[in-house]
Amino acid sequence: MTGFVVAIPARHASTRLPGKPLRLLAGEPMILHVARRALEAGADAVWIATDDARIADALDGSGVRVAMTSPDHASGSDRLAECARIAGWSDDTVVVNLQGDEPFAPPEGIRAVAQTLLESGAEMATLATPVTDAASLFDPNVVKLVRRDDGDALYFSRAPLPWARDAFASDRDTLPVGDNAWLRHIGIYAYRAGFLQRFTTLPQGRLERIESLEQLRVLEAGHRIAVGIAPSAFPPGVDTPEDLERAERHLAEARR
Repeated sequence: MTGFVVAIPARHASTRLPGKPLRLLAGEPMILHVARRALEAGADAVWIATDDARIADALDGSGVRVAMTSPDHASGSDRLAECARIAGWSDDTVVVNLQGDEPFAPPEGIRAVAQTLLESGAEMATLATPVTDAASLFDPNVVKLVRRDDGDALYFSRAPLPWARDAFASDRDTLPVGDNAWLRHIGIYAYRAGFLQRFTTLPQGRLERIESLEQLRVLEAGHRIAVGIAPSAFPPGVDTPEDLERAERHLAEARR
């Protein structure tokens, strides 16, 4: 595949886990684990877009580049748009937006979202994986999506979509056997740098406000989002102290 860059938004402030990028996993800052995953994916360059010098200092000597961005950005996408301007990327540069709380993101998954963008010709690309249990399907913190036969996203929602009318009328504790109709969204994105700039100037959409899902802005504005199936599992990210403890256990088990 042709080249791509990885950009990782990382702000120090976090409501549920303050100082999240600098929280330690196996004795090292979490943002360093994320950066290594991006480097392992074979990106032409890996950039961290941050608003805090402590995060920049933690990455010294890691091989990644740092863009010091405004602390006033409303979203990670806005932060990456500023990063793109600082880095001087051309409009055609393929940018993978990897969240700064994904220390276990598989390198093959990072490559896959870039490949999905290139193969689809869509303005934006993301990944999904099958939902395998009813608890996840009905959990509003697990974002679901439905897509067309050609792979383009139709909708993203916190609701259990599509709704299996007959099956769920009698049982919502198990998924219907053999249906394989449900997809969980993985929050990794790819777009060209030119569209990233355009995306951040689009007005917030009505559905985006209702669901609190930024990607719906793209669909509401009439743009395509291509959805690839993740080639391997994306372990959950880190958003709470409990997540951090789980991640520490995951690393300890992987090193046995």
